[in-house]
Amino acid sequence: MNTHYSVKLSQIIHTHNLNAIHLPRDAQEIEISTTEVNRPGLQLGGFFEYFDNQRIQIIGKSEDAFLEQFSSEERFQRMERFFKQHPVVVIVTRGMDLPAGMIKLAQENETALLTTDLGTSEIVAALIATLNVELAPRITRHGVLVEVYGEGILLLGESGVGKSETAMELVKRGHRLIADDAVEIRRVSAKTLVGTSPENIRHFMELRGIGIINVRRIFGIGAVKVTEQIDMIINMEQWDSQKVYDRMGLENEYTEILGNKIPSLTIPVKPGRNLAIIIEVAAMNNRQKEMGYNAAQELLMRLGMGDDIPPSAVKQDDWT
Repeated sequence: MNTHYSVKLSQIIHTHNLNAIHLPRDAQEIEISTTEVNRPGLQLGGFFEYFDNQRIQIIGKSEDAFLEQFSSEERFQRMERFFKQHPVVVIVTRGMDLPAGMIKLAQENETALLTTDLGTSEIVAALIATLNVELAPRITRHGVLVEVYGEGILLLGESGVGKSETAMELVKRGHRLIADDAVEIRRVSAKTLVGTSPENIRHFMELRGIGIINVRRIFGIGAVKVTEQIDMIINMEQWDSQKVYDRMGLENEYTEILGNKIPSLTIPVKPGRNLAIIIEVAAMNNRQKEMGYNAAQELLMRLGMGDDIPPSAVKQDDWT
């Protein structure tokens, strides 16, 4: 699996409404491949060890004030040493006037020079958020992703088990479709996975016996969503009479994707079961568990069987 990704500078400029002062070539051809953003105070002070010129460089009020304490000649020399490291992008914040000679240095060293009216901390936070999503490790899984009562539910199972039909029933009940058949999953943090659909099949769904439908066209814009955090995984499988299924839900089960563990359930499928309603209840129950409440634990406590509750199922403040 390819683990190296990049985002075009043109997308960053558009997303954050940046002003291009100088571009050494078309912004479509300039790619950013690291989530790290740097404020080059140390570099303007002369320290270049560990400097990564592939990071977006942010010059804010502090860097500008640091340069202002020097003579115009020394100020230019410090900027020249910095630009000779060939940083891929430099962004000047707060709508500040560019220091004298900066445009010339950007041109000579083929550095993209941009400005923004946003504050330094604001643009740094926004850039990191964008880069964490665009450059996140990712994997594509066969399944369906829906939003149910604000919970992102990833439906997994063998082909023909009824994932798309269940998702269609959920859409009819007012919930939203994110992806059908192929779900692109990105690890945007150590705790968060975000799912989306490949752009070329977004909002389309395959229903056996009917064919391909466009969910957005049939049910409206409110029935679809572009991305959603994955809060729970539901594995759908054909009912096996020889298998013992969980009937209490005391212990949480997890499925690991890209190193993140996501709460998961296994729901057996057989004629007569209303899977859409079951998934709605599963979504609401998962939210309750996230808030520290487990109905099975409360039932056992009421029955005087608290000793039967596994330690892994009890949170510190469940009963306070």
